[in-house]
Amino acid sequence: MTSVFIQSFAPFPTLSLSVDHGAQVKQLFSLIHDKYPTFPVALAPSLQLSTHAGRIPPPDSLISELQGEDSCFVSIRVTPKILGGKGGFGSQLRAAGGRMSSQKTNNNDSCRDLSGRRLSTIKEAKKLAEYIEKEPERLAAKAEAQKAKLERLERKLGIDPSSSSTSAPDASAEILSGKKHRLDDTEFLEKNQELKDGVKSAVAAALLKKRKKAKTSPPADTPKEQNTKPESVAQKEQDTVKASLISNTPLAPAPTQPVALDAVGA
Repeated sequence: MTSVFIQSFAPFPTLSLSVDHGAQVKQLFSLIHDKYPTFPVALAPSLQLSTHAGRIPPPDSLISELQGEDSCFVSIRVTPKILGGKGGFGSQLRAAGGRMSSQKTNNNDSCRDLSGRRLSTIKEAKKLAEYIEKEPERLAAKAEAQKAKLERLERKLGIDPSSSSTSAPDASAEILSGKKHRLDDTEFLEKNQELKDGVKSAVAAALLKKRKKAKTSPPADTPKEQNTKPESVAQKEQDTVKASLISNTPLAPAPTQPVALDAVGA
């Protein structure tokens, strides 16, 4: 007889039974049911027998052959089989991997190196060093552009660029350097300031005169002005009479107005 210990799954405990030396592995479920009637034999096709080492014995092999050299019993594990699906899981994994790879980012600027400096700071320092290193090239290109612009302007003015460059190389170098120049002509500056002051004073005087004239002149076409017109004419006639009396000169006859015959009745 061979002692067999069977480690089952919940809710079944560990089972033990004795079998003949000639009993096969495929007969084990029926032997278990004979000793333990509550064990569901109908689940036998969905159960798997294996040793503790993970080896699955063939159904026609003897149970006694599973006994080790140093052990006096056979230990078998009963586990339920896992049914497979319809497939397609690999394609789902590949699709998920593609989505994960598309969401990867290479922005590690917020990380730090072993010395504690942020990677963004190191990148900015490298960019600044490259910018400073290429500064002479940019200045040379800018000077070349200024020189070409000056030559085009000289050609428009009818000046030979070669003669101007050979006659005054220092001046052209100064112009091409892009430096700002200050105007030191004091006479021109004084005249310019005098002209500005003269224009300002003339405009101010004209505005002041216009305001005074607007204050002193009475409003036009008023009844008072219409009443004063005959008085001024009479005053002029009185002055003329006084002047003739003083100078003993005969008065000039007043101009007679022509009278219409229809108005008299002729």
